[in-house]
Amino acid sequence: MLEIDDWPELHEPLLVTSLRGWVDAGEAGALAATLLTDRLDDSRVFGRYDLSDLVDLQQTRPMVSLVDGATRQIAWPSVEFTAGRAHRDVVVCSGPEPSLKWPTFVGELTDVAQRLGVTQAFTLGGMPAMASHRRPISVLATATSRSLAQEVGAIRTDYTGPTGVQTVLQLSLGEAGIPAVGLWAQVPHYVAGNASPPAARALLERVGELAGVHVDLSDLDDETTSYNEKVEEGLADRPDVADFVQAIEDQSAEEVSGDEIAEEIERFLREQQ
Repeated sequence: MLEIDDWPELHEPLLVTSLRGWVDAGEAGALAATLLTDRLDDSRVFGRYDLSDLVDLQQTRPMVSLVDGATRQIAWPSVEFTAGRAHRDVVVCSGPEPSLKWPTFVGELTDVAQRLGVTQAFTLGGMPAMASHRRPISVLATATSRSLAQEVGAIRTDYTGPTGVQTVLQLSLGEAGIPAVGLWAQVPHYVAGNASPPAARALLERVGELAGVHVDLSDLDDETTSYNEKVEEGLADRPDVADFVQAIEDQSAEEVSGDEIAEEIERFLREQQ
């Protein structure tokens, strides 16, 4: 199921992974991976992992396109590997999360990382949080060792329970001797269903700080401004929702009926988009 066109020659590359399907509030991880891939110098797809037998195709559907305006072509779900440079060699692994055979899938991705000589790895995602869109997006982390946790700071320690394949991969990489960090943008839960440029930017800025990867993100300034303006426009039509956001900013959100209002806000703002 793993297909490598040819192995790139890389020097101590960084691995950045986003596998959508579990939790990715604001599409933060997926959007960040796409932005990073688009901005790599000399980028090229050098391999893929065919997931057509590993996903629920009713949940992760294949895509159809037209060739020459007439012939239909099916693209089956897959994870792609892209190599390039951003002040250092980078490999981006992105695609949908598989539904089956996680140990095999994660084992093969770990083998790929070792074969490429990866020396550092990050997984990217977004978590719904009781936060305001008017404030900078914070990024919390998980790490594969205590010493690494001390280096990256802002560690998330408040969650135990069901997890996604990215966490399984993070642990597998750590066991293989590759330091791995999970970065989680804390996306305001009332807009968690909409793509969030500020959350994606926050993730890439954190990767840059921790790993020396630098790409031009200036074009995201306008997107972030438009995003925030759109949210404010939606709130202007709903004073009850605006009061809820204000309660979050005042750190008194416990006075508001959280889950029910959050669902209403998310649905409302999605409709505005």
